[in-house]
Amino acid sequence: MKPLIISVAGVRGVVGESITPEVLARFASAYGTFVKGGKVVVGTDSRLSREMCRYAVLGALLSVGCQVIDLGICPTPTIRLMVENLKVRGGLVITASHNPAEWSGLKFLTEEGTFLNARQWERLLSIYHGSKINRVPFYRLGRVKENSSALSTHIKKLLSYLNVDLIRKKRFRVALDCANGAGSVITPIFLRRLGCRVLGINCQVDEVFPHPPEPIPQNLSGLIRLIKKKGADLGFAQDADADRLAIVSEKGFPLGEEYSVALSTQFVLRNQKKKGTVVVNLSTTRAIDDIAQRFGSRVVRTRVGEIYVVEGMKRHRAVIGGEGNGGVIDPRAHYGRDSLAGMGIILQYLAESGESISRLAESIPRYYLLKRKVRCPEDKKEKFLEAIKKEFAEERLDQFRGKSLTGLDLRDGVKAIWEDAWVQVRPSGTEPAIRVFAEARTRTEARKIANSILMRIRRM
Repeated sequence: MKPLIISVAGVRGVVGESITPEVLARFASAYGTFVKGGKVVVGTDSRLSREMCRYAVLGALLSVGCQVIDLGICPTPTIRLMVENLKVRGGLVITASHNPAEWSGLKFLTEEGTFLNARQWERLLSIYHGSKINRVPFYRLGRVKENSSALSTHIKKLLSYLNVDLIRKKRFRVALDCANGAGSVITPIFLRRLGCRVLGINCQVDEVFPHPPEPIPQNLSGLIRLIKKKGADLGFAQDADADRLAIVSEKGFPLGEEYSVALSTQFVLRNQKKKGTVVVNLSTTRAIDDIAQRFGSRVVRTRVGEIYVVEGMKRHRAVIGGEGNGGVIDPRAHYGRDSLAGMGIILQYLAESGESISRLAESIPRYYLLKRKVRCPEDKKEKFLEAIKKEFAEERLDQFRGKSLTGLDLRDGVKAIWEDAWVQVRPSGTEPAIRVFAEARTRTEARKIANSILMRIRRM
């Protein structure tokens, strides 16, 4: 039985094993207590388990006196925006994001539409594990009210700052793979509002996921074939709750998730009238630093986890930010990863530059980032990480490649930085795994670094 995975990104697990009505109800009741029985927004992705999860969550929230605004199937970024717009106490998203179809979970939002920070998360967990859930008598039970304005509100917000007329003139042919996820209910509409001809596959929310919903190259073969067959200008792919964006070029080449944030950063900094700060996490490509340097801007790096990036963006008043998993955060929209906001930036970049997406990708500094993972039981992650830190400290990473380190960052696992490369080993917050990221100027060097680290880990 796979255990429940708990992190600042929320909770997730396999339905029928670690995700059950009892677990969902307990977390939802704890959250309702956390927001003091206030008004909350609830939405869900399109997983086949959504109804079971939804009813467990709704009943639990009502039992602690929450008034619930039910958005139905809705992307996570849309739910974030509605929390802000409706000025409610918070929001719950029923989703397991990029995890496979048999998974589900919960993401918890503050009244600002952001994830709970570390301190708030600890408070919620103390309620969940303790006996502090505040049930109310029958005459104070909450009620559910449906709201159908979420999708139009999100689209209106994005269109308010994009150069809509310019994009419409280009009549882009956009191939789209929503993985039958929550993006299916909004993304084709949004793209058509921008004058795009949408060539869609897997945009049906009542069907099973056609492939694992993580938008990485090995899951995008259908989108690649569609682009080549229909002659699309580019392709977009989303994960199940539509907060991640991946791009495929007009040649059918997957650019990789890192390029979503890199291209967005380059466009925003290019259009800034003054220098602006960029905030990304420790696992995001070094190309971001090179791009920022071109425009005289600075980069701030945070721990992995959207809330850490968002807190950094607010603190430093960043003009753009995100995570290298395809999570573009544009503060003009809201403080959260948003695949639609990323699409808007990319389409405007194409329209203003007159270049193909392949040419724009060529302008990004070239690095090769390999992402690997080693299975690790959830209850052994911390012990495993301590062993990794000890192993690397004893071996001295500054001699690992025969080159001296330029930096060693222990904020999130272990990240060793050289002048021309870096490697990071950290526990996953969304899967029972240890992640190994290695980036270098050549694919051969990146693979050599990653494989050497993986060999050491597997011998531990």
